[in-house]
Amino acid sequence: MTPLPEPYEPPSLQDVAALKQSLVNRLIYSIGKDPLETSDRDWFFALAYIVRDCITQCWMDSMRRYYLGDVKRVYYLSMEFLIGRALMNSLINMGCHDEFRQVLEDVGLNLDDLSEMEEEAGLGNGGLGRLAACFMDSLATLQLPGFGYGIRYEYGMFSQSVEDGRQIERPDNWLRYGNPWEFPRPEMLYRVQFHGRVQEYRDEHGQPRFQWLDTEDVMAMAYDTPIPGFKGATVNNLRLWSAKASRDFELKYFNEGNYIKAVEEKNESENLSKVLYPDDTTEMGRELRLKQEFFFVSASLQDILRRFSGDHPRFQDLPEEVAIQLNDTHPAIAIPELMRLLVDIHRLSWEEAWPITVATFSYTNHTLLPEALETWPVKLMETMLPRHMQIIYEINHRFLRDVNHAFPGDMELIRRVSLIDEAGSRRVRMAYLAIVGSHRVNGVAKLHSELMRSTIFADFARIFPDRFINITNGVTPRRWLNQSNPGLAGLITRAIGDGWVTDLAQLKGLATLSQDSAFLAEFRKVKQDNKARLAERLHQRWGMELDPAMLFDVQIKRIHEYKRQLLNVLHVITRYNRLRANPDLQLPPRAVILGGKAAPGYFRAKLIIKLINDVADIVNHDPVVAGRLKLVFVPNYNVSRAMELIPAVDLSEQISTAGTEASGTSNMKMAMNGALTIGTLDGANIEIRDEVGEDNIFIFGHTAQQLMDLRRCGYNPWDHYYANGELRQVLEMIDRGYFSMDEPARFRPLVESLLGGGDPYAVLADYESYVACQDAVDQCYALPEQWTRKALLNVANSGYFSSDRTILEYADQIWGVRPAADPVEV
Repeated sequence: MTPLPEPYEPPSLQDVAALKQSLVNRLIYSIGKDPLETSDRDWFFALAYIVRDCITQCWMDSMRRYYLGDVKRVYYLSMEFLIGRALMNSLINMGCHDEFRQVLEDVGLNLDDLSEMEEEAGLGNGGLGRLAACFMDSLATLQLPGFGYGIRYEYGMFSQSVEDGRQIERPDNWLRYGNPWEFPRPEMLYRVQFHGRVQEYRDEHGQPRFQWLDTEDVMAMAYDTPIPGFKGATVNNLRLWSAKASRDFELKYFNEGNYIKAVEEKNESENLSKVLYPDDTTEMGRELRLKQEFFFVSASLQDILRRFSGDHPRFQDLPEEVAIQLNDTHPAIAIPELMRLLVDIHRLSWEEAWPITVATFSYTNHTLLPEALETWPVKLMETMLPRHMQIIYEINHRFLRDVNHAFPGDMELIRRVSLIDEAGSRRVRMAYLAIVGSHRVNGVAKLHSELMRSTIFADFARIFPDRFINITNGVTPRRWLNQSNPGLAGLITRAIGDGWVTDLAQLKGLATLSQDSAFLAEFRKVKQDNKARLAERLHQRWGMELDPAMLFDVQIKRIHEYKRQLLNVLHVITRYNRLRANPDLQLPPRAVILGGKAAPGYFRAKLIIKLINDVADIVNHDPVVAGRLKLVFVPNYNVSRAMELIPAVDLSEQISTAGTEASGTSNMKMAMNGALTIGTLDGANIEIRDEVGEDNIFIFGHTAQQLMDLRRCGYNPWDHYYANGELRQVLEMIDRGYFSMDEPARFRPLVESLLGGGDPYAVLADYESYVACQDAVDQCYALPEQWTRKALLNVANSGYFSSDRTILEYADQIWGVRPAADPVEV
C-alpha cells in the first residue's frame, strides 16, 4: 500500500501571524467571501472552522487512542444536549483564547462581537439537557472514553418573546445559517422501523424466532460534533441523528404532476427530527414524541453494536466493553430494542441476551412527580412498535414470575410493580421498564434518592435492594465559572493558582481569605462590576432600568407550579405593600429578576408569566417605591442568558416545594459564583447547606416529611388565608384585578388553584416562613462585609458540585471505565 501523505497541519495556536493568515484563507476559500465585503457572521464562521480544525486533530488522536487501547466506552443516551454556544468554550478549553483575541484585534474585529453571531444549538430545553452537556465536558476533561447520542433537532423548543406581558412562541430555527461545528456523515445511515407486523417461525434448531415485516422505514443519518475537554488532551464525540426518508420521492406521482403527493412520505419521515419536544397535548404530538424516542435509540444501538462487533465476536463480552446510560425515561425503549437486536438479528437466546442487557444499561431518574413518569398507551405501542410490545410483555412475565417466587402470594405487590398499568386504559410504565432492565438506578441528590427508594420506587427497592444508589449532580466549572465569570475566575487564580479549573475542591483555599478585608473588597467589586454589566445589557436589549446597587434577587428556571415562581411573586407584592404603607421603611433596594419558558400547552405556567409582567408594570411605575423595588422578566432564557445572569446574582431563589425537585443545578452555579441561596430543603439545596454551612444559606419552609404529615392530617390552605393578613391582602389584590384592571378576573384561576384547588405545591403553607426568611436576607444584606464573607464561603465550599466529581462517581460505581490518557504510537 502506498504510504499516505502527511495530513493537513492546522496553524500553531501560538503563532499569531499564521492564525491571521489562516483566518483570511478560511474566509476566502471556505466561506467564499471577499474580506472587503463581509459581515461579522462570515468572520465568525471563518474563525469557527479554524478552531474546529485544531479540535479535530485532537479528536482523531482521542478516537485512535480508544480504538488501539480497546478501552471500555460509555454511551450517554439523552433526548437533550443543551450545549450552548461553542466558540468561546472551545477557545478556552483549547488554550488559545488570548491568541485569537489578538488576531481579531489586529484585523479590526472583536471576539466578543463575533461570538454573539453564533446561534445557540436548539438541542435541549432545561436542566436535563444542560446536565448532559456538563457531563460531556467532564468526560472529555477527565479523559474518559464517553460518547453522547441524541437527535439533531432542526428547530429547538421555541424562541420566547414577551408581548403585552404574555409568552409568545416562535420557531427556533437555529440551523438557518448552518452549523460550523458538526461533521455530516451521509454514509453513516441506519434503518429505523415502525408499524408493520410480527411473524413467528422456527429456526434450524426448532427454536421459535420472530421477524418484523412490512414496516414503515426511516433512515437515521449521523452528524458528529467534537467535544473538547479542558486543555484539549481528549476530545470526545457527540453523535446526533437526523431523520431522512428511505426514498426521496415517488417518481410515479411526480411524473403525473401530483407534486405534493410525490414528496408526502419524505416530508412525513423527516418530521421526526424537525422539532424538540412536539406538543404532547394532542394524539399526533404524543405519537411523534414516541417515534422520536425510538428513532434515536434504535440508530444509536445499531451504531454501538456495529462498532463493538467489528473487534469482538462474542456478544457476551458487551458489558465488558460498553456501558449505556439512560438519561431519564425517554431512552428506556432502548432496553427492548437491544433485546430485539440480540435475539432477532444476532440470534442469541433470551437467556443469553437478558443478562447482557441488564449488565449493559443503567438508568438515571430525574423526577419524583408521578405525573412526570413517562407512560405510553399499550395500543399505541402495539401499533407503532409491535415487536417491542411483545418483548415488553415477555420481560414483564418473567419479572413478575420472579417477584412471585420472592414474595409468594403478594398479588397487590405484583399489580403495583407490573410494567403494564392495568388501571383504566392500559399503559406501559417506562420508568419501571428502565429499572427492571438496568443493573444500576441512581437518583441525583441525596434527598431525591432517599425519596425515590421510600416513595415512588419503594417496591422496586425491596425487590432490588442493591440496585439503587445516589450520585448527586454537578456542573462544569469550565463554563459556569471560568468562562462565564472571568473577573471572579481571575481573582481566584491570583489567590490560589489555576488548579481549581480541573480540581474544584481547591476552592477550599479561599476560606482562609474570608477574614481578609482587602480580599473581600476585591471580591465585592467583581460582583458589583458583573451587576453593572448585566444592568447595561438588560437596558440595551429591553430598556429595563436596574440600579447595580440593588440586591439582585434571581429565579431563572423552567416555569412550573412546583418551582413556585408564584410564591416569589407573592413576596414581591408583600414587599410592595409594605413600602407603600410605610414609605420610610428601611429596606435594602431590591431588583427581582425572573426568567424561564413555560411549555406551550401549560396554561397556568403561562398565566404566571403574565402575572409577573403585570405586577412588574404596576410596581415599576409606582413613584412611591421608585428606586426601592423592581421586578423584571428576562425573555428567552437559555444558556447564553444564564451565563450573563448568574455572575451578577446576589440571592439565588431555589424555592421548590420540598420533595419535588430532584436536584437542580442553577443552585450550584449561583453558589459557585458567589450568590447566597434562599431555598427549601429540597433537591441539592440540602447538600449545598451541608457544604457551605447553615450560617451561609437561608432555609425556610416545610420539609418533605412535614408536608407528608400535613397532608395526611388534612391540609386546608384557607387556614393560612384567614390567619395571615398580609397573605390575604396579596391574594385579594390578585383576585380582584389590582394588577389587571382591563380584565379583573384574569388571574382568578391562579388564586383558585391555591384556595379551591387544595394548593398542591404548598405555596400558602410556606408563605409566612418564606417572607420571614426574606426579612433575614434584608438584615444580612444591610451589612456588606458580612454578606460578602458569606458569599465568599459559598464559592470556597462549592467544590463538591463539580460535574467532574459526579462523573468520577458514575465511572467508579456504575460504568467501570478508566481514563484513556496514555499516548498511543501509530
